[in-house]
Amino acid sequence: MSFWLDALCREDPVALVHSCHQGLSRLLRCHRGKPIRRFWIDHPYGEEEITLLEEELIPAMEQFLARIQEIDSALEASHEVEVERVQAAMAAELVAQG
Repeated sequence: MSFWLDALCREDPVALVHSCHQGLSRLLRCHRGKPIRRFWIDHPYGEEEITLLEEELIPAMEQFLARIQEIDSALEASHEVEVERVQAAMAAELVAQG
C-alpha cells in the first residue's frame, strides 16, 4: 500500500474497506482456478473458500460501500440545504442594510 493510501486509511475507515474490496477483487481475478496461499496457516484457500469470498465477502463489502454512499449523499444534501439557507440569510441582511 502506498504511503498516502496508508495515511488515508488510518483516517478514513471507509477508504480502508474500499481499498480492501479492490485488492480482494484483483486477487480473486488473478488467481482464477488457482489456490490462494495464506501466510499464517499451512493450507491455502481452495475452490470452496474462494467461492465463499466471491459469494459472501465481496457482496457484503459492496453493500457496505453502497450504504456509505447513501449516507454520504444524504449528508451532502443536508449540507447544501444549510449552505443555501445561510446564503439566503446573508443576501436578505445585505438587502436590509442596503
